[in-house]
Amino acid sequence: MATVPADPRTTSSLLYLDGISVSFDGFKALNELSFIMEPGEMRAIIGPNGAGKTTMMDVITGKTRPDSGDVFFQEGKFDLSKLDETEIATLGIGRKFQKPTVFDMHTVEDNLQLALKNDRSVWATLFWESSAEQEERVDKVLETVRLKDLRKRVAGSLSHGQKQWLEIAMLLAQDPKLLLVDEPVAGMTDVETMQTADLLREINKTKTVVVVEHDMAFVRELGVKVTCLHEGSVLAEGTIDQVSTNDRVVEVYLGR
Repeated sequence: MATVPADPRTTSSLLYLDGISVSFDGFKALNELSFIMEPGEMRAIIGPNGAGKTTMMDVITGKTRPDSGDVFFQEGKFDLSKLDETEIATLGIGRKFQKPTVFDMHTVEDNLQLALKNDRSVWATLFWESSAEQEERVDKVLETVRLKDLRKRVAGSLSHGQKQWLEIAMLLAQDPKLLLVDEPVAGMTDVETMQTADLLREINKTKTVVVVEHDMAFVRELGVKVTCLHEGSVLAEGTIDQVSTNDRVVEVYLGR
């Protein structure tokens, strides 16, 4: 397991959580959770329902304030526990929820244009025109998520898997440093699942990625370090083979 530095502000890690505890009406959703991500890493998070996976994501994105512990981003420069959701998103942390939320009545391309970082003032919105740089970014993102040929399609007509890719594309358009992806292959076909693994590996070449997932075949396909949560703490960490043969992991999660 990663060694926690004495002073988080001098850490080399992109994301640093130490001793995070969160309680809801007496229930400890997170219990002294420590979790570290290095720049350029991809990590899979697994664990039973109620293990604390969603709460951990909520803490990282500012939706939930920890009762105690440290949450630092970008080599300790930013204390996420002191920032709100908008400020954290602006720093470069993007989150994709399990259910895709795309604009069904708009085209694939328009969805990306809407997601681009722009001046949101009334004046800028009224007179906004897409720049060559933004067009280039849209092209690049569409190519990455394999939707370039569908750019003029209305998003509502896409398959479930394609909608998931479009939402990932909308996050990529904002050029985040860290992507949090929640159950990206839920409801996908086997082919879409394998394509999504390829897609995330491609994204990981330039972005740090956290993937929360229940599909163990998909996690194995990703071929990355795995963290198993249980009762709000890290139960095991390592390769998929190491974690899946851990007696406690089998007992509380895989054996069910």
